[in-house]
Amino acid sequence: MSKPKNRPVDGNLTRCEWCLGHELYVAYHDEEWGVPEHDDQKLFEKLILDGAQAGLSWLTILKKREGYRRAFDGFDAGKIARYSERKIESLLADPGIVRNRLKVQAAVLNARAYLKLREELGSFDRFLWQFVGGRPKQNVWRGLDQIPARTPESDAMSAALQARGFKFVGSTICYAFMQAVGMVNDHRTDCFRHRKLTRLK
Repeated sequence: MSKPKNRPVDGNLTRCEWCLGHELYVAYHDEEWGVPEHDDQKLFEKLILDGAQAGLSWLTILKKREGYRRAFDGFDAGKIARYSERKIESLLADPGIVRNRLKVQAAVLNARAYLKLREELGSFDRFLWQFVGGRPKQNVWRGLDQIPARTPESDAMSAALQARGFKFVGSTICYAFMQAVGMVNDHRTDCFRHRKLTRLK
């Protein structure tokens, strides 16, 4: 399937071409992708959703995001960490999420790892943002083909998370997460969001 071409939309606005073709994707691109996030619970939610994306498109997960929030108790890690096998089986019957046993089980394990990390270090935010020195990395990509799928920073984050018991946190997943939560600004330089995000911390 060919990718939509980058083109001006909404007047003179030019966007990264990956978001074109679906209103939900465009809204996500314009309002969320690349905006620095420092709230622990929101970072936890995004990490779980990026793990759920593995092998799928992000648009698939966006369409199911509200289903995930409902099914996973608003991503309350304390509740998720206590999920029983019966609860997991009920989730696997829920069409509002990706019904993959390994991914559902990983969410439970990740909730436990997240709670343990916060208990030890006090902040999930500080733990994650250390891999970019605490500030967004401002990239200057002109084309989609220049943007990497992984970096030394995502390799380091992946290794550190795995060492703490997290699942579905390979380097490629971690880099997608870093892009989404604003640790790196990977909007194309001609995208209207690139300049706006260079001013955020």
